[in-house]
Amino acid sequence: MPWERVGAACRMGYARWAKGSAHERRVFCFRYFYQIPPNPGLLLLAAVLIDGWIHRWPAFGMLRYWTAGESHGKGILALIDGFPAGVEVDTGLIDAELRRRQGGYGRGGRQRIEADRVELLSGTWHNKTVGSPIALWVANRDYKLEGLDDVDRPRPGHGDLSGAMKYLAPIRAILERASARETAARVAAGALAKQLLVHFGITAFGYVTEVGGVRIDPRPGGLAGQRALRDRSELYTLDPGRDGELKALIDRCRKEGDTLGGVIEVRVEGVPFGLGSHAQWDRKLDGRLAQSVMAVQAIKGVEIGLGFEAARRKGSQVHDPIHYDPTQRDRPNLGFTRPTNHAGGLEAGMSNAQPIVLRAAMKPISTLAKPLESINLRTKQPEAAAYERSDVCAVAAASVIVENVVAFEVASALVDKFGGDSLEEMKARWELYQRLATAR
Repeated sequence: MPWERVGAACRMGYARWAKGSAHERRVFCFRYFYQIPPNPGLLLLAAVLIDGWIHRWPAFGMLRYWTAGESHGKGILALIDGFPAGVEVDTGLIDAELRRRQGGYGRGGRQRIEADRVELLSGTWHNKTVGSPIALWVANRDYKLEGLDDVDRPRPGHGDLSGAMKYLAPIRAILERASARETAARVAAGALAKQLLVHFGITAFGYVTEVGGVRIDPRPGGLAGQRALRDRSELYTLDPGRDGELKALIDRCRKEGDTLGGVIEVRVEGVPFGLGSHAQWDRKLDGRLAQSVMAVQAIKGVEIGLGFEAARRKGSQVHDPIHYDPTQRDRPNLGFTRPTNHAGGLEAGMSNAQPIVLRAAMKPISTLAKPLESINLRTKQPEAAAYERSDVCAVAAASVIVENVVAFEVASALVDKFGGDSLEEMKARWELYQRLATAR
């Protein structure tokens, strides 16, 4: 049967298949498919399966991660697969990002209980990665899951009702996993990814640009100066002088039993040409970044570069002219410069060697001290929604999370582009590519 042969082709010869380039892998599979009775539809399906297998499916080399754990369970786990061998791991840098995630004005009582530190469970030897899966563990001090009661009154804005209906499960089972406590694992994974990116001169930097409708414009300057400004701000903005105004806004909101959202910006610098691809929709880097950021709890919108503003302008006011400066030939931009960066460093799903600029809109925290109307699931009678200890404003913390998920996705695209078995191999391929591209 043709389908049996398709299945066999997708299962057999992996050791031989895996050694080849992407082109050689396709040739190998199509030579096997040649024995199938001609069927254009079947061959097209096989081509799609093979392309997805080679480029996207995580079982075959793509750098990605999974998380596990509940808010009040024993802890939160990140499992990273496809991370190159030979990268020295500094857990202190991961812990620093976890501390930043716990910070920011407007946080709730949980942050006074936890003192997040990462424990490296697997994937290293003598403090260097070895190419096998890496497990990062963040223990919960506030472990009390088995002693907690269920919640009868779903909270608007949370996944309580939808999750309970989907899984035919108690609300407690949903809210514990849906909680933003899970993002400790994502920050840990992103902080590890940054330790790969630094070898290629790539940095990700996130900050807050708006809180509760109050905009805080970034100050111009170099990365080091801007980082110093952000680290002085209790709201992680680039204008610490306005912290007092924002803190007063948050305090008023707290007294009213309400919450606030905001806007976050992340800038990635040192990015070369060609991360991502135009060839398939799921390999476009802008799409991958948008998915990773939209998957962060409470994020409701993502824009890159001008974003929605681009829809309000004429084309001549949107697209970035291309110039050439031979003195920059040895930089990642290979000498190609842009007087503007309205595209946010991405064109046709690929990085264009300009800084990647991404913004995310965070809605106000869904748990309100002055709850909205809801329904008691047992009685079906109207009642106020349940209240669980929560933050008033977590935009600063969200900026750390978004920065780190962006860093991980850029690292994943870097591994896709330059191979991923070892750091040494990646560096060699990076240098070869720079030479070849410069010679064009």
